[in-house]
Amino acid sequence: MKIWAVANQKGGVGKTTTAITLAGLLSSRGYNTLMVDMDPHGSLTSYSGFDPDTVDDGVYTLFRGTNIMLASIIKRTRFDKLYIMPASTVLATLDRQLGAQDGKGLVLSQTLQRISMRFDYVLIDCPPMLGVLMVNALAACDHLIIPVQTDFLALKGLERMMYTLNMIMRSRKIPVPYTVLPTMYDKRTRASQQGLQYLQERHAENLSSTLIPVDTQFREASRVGMPLSMMDRYSRGVVAYTALLDSLTEVDYMHDQPLAKVVAM
Repeated sequence: MKIWAVANQKGGVGKTTTAITLAGLLSSRGYNTLMVDMDPHGSLTSYSGFDPDTVDDGVYTLFRGTNIMLASIIKRTRFDKLYIMPASTVLATLDRQLGAQDGKGLVLSQTLQRISMRFDYVLIDCPPMLGVLMVNALAACDHLIIPVQTDFLALKGLERMMYTLNMIMRSRKIPVPYTVLPTMYDKRTRASQQGLQYLQERHAENLSSTLIPVDTQFREASRVGMPLSMMDRYSRGVVAYTALLDSLTEVDYMHDQPLAKVVAM
């Protein structure tokens, strides 16, 4: 099972769009795919047809005890091989409720270990702030995807995210592989061009070669509650995310090979 987290400490940069589009593509390829909504806003949950204000059981339930029936937390979506662990708005109170309790940073990681044979991929949609939810996501993931809108304010948010990532890496004591993903790129605007140049200068080593373009079809897909890949697989946004997915799965394949085989290549 591969676990990818999608995170940035700024909202509106395409986190949920990235999570749902990649998950839709993976499930269409025949992979059992679980989406985990760690954001109290519940955008991914709403997208999938559930109401964060009324949903029964979900991510919040994981933090309430140890004898959790995961079958009640993992919900089927209306799409084959695509499941969700939904968010509820009460997640916003979690940091205050838990206080300084020890061991709460690994709740999600321990949960996913219990279902590692059931799913091929897990996509975690993170909240745009540092707290127990983001810590859980970063502790659990094998790879971090950081969507960054190519404008000035989003670039400042990336620097905060990198500070958080470095802090988590020190705690985990093992690196967290990550990919910086330029989103909402519009080559016609100077702001997008300058934003991309900034990313190329500061984050070249981890910068995705794929640029996610502005595509109004994402908004339409959100309105009907369907991954855009299942609505229009030839839209320019889906073509870009397909290229991203191919590169991510290639990296996973390389990491899974014995060292001698990698060197031989």
